[in-house]
Amino acid sequence: MKIKIHPHAARRMRERGATIAHVRDTVLNGTKLPAKFGRTKFRRIHPFGKTWNAKYYPRQQIEVFATTIPDGWLVVTVIVKYF
Repeated sequence: MKIKIHPHAARRMRERGATIAHVRDTVLNGTKLPAKFGRTKFRRIHPFGKTWNAKYYPRQQIEVFATTIPDGWLVVTVIVKYF
């Protein structure tokens, strides 16, 4: 399955601290939920164990919003939560 990253999603990933590996893992192995505008949301919690914005977080939740394309998924944005 092909997973393409829209330029907007790539910018958000950099701003929010998500890696391509985590986004890919979220789409392939995360919980699949319906989202607005006919999109699909994938959610997965990853171990983090690092500092983000001067605070330590053990976990990182990644939410990927994607739409289908003929050969897979197009990731349109990524939300990251730390806890």
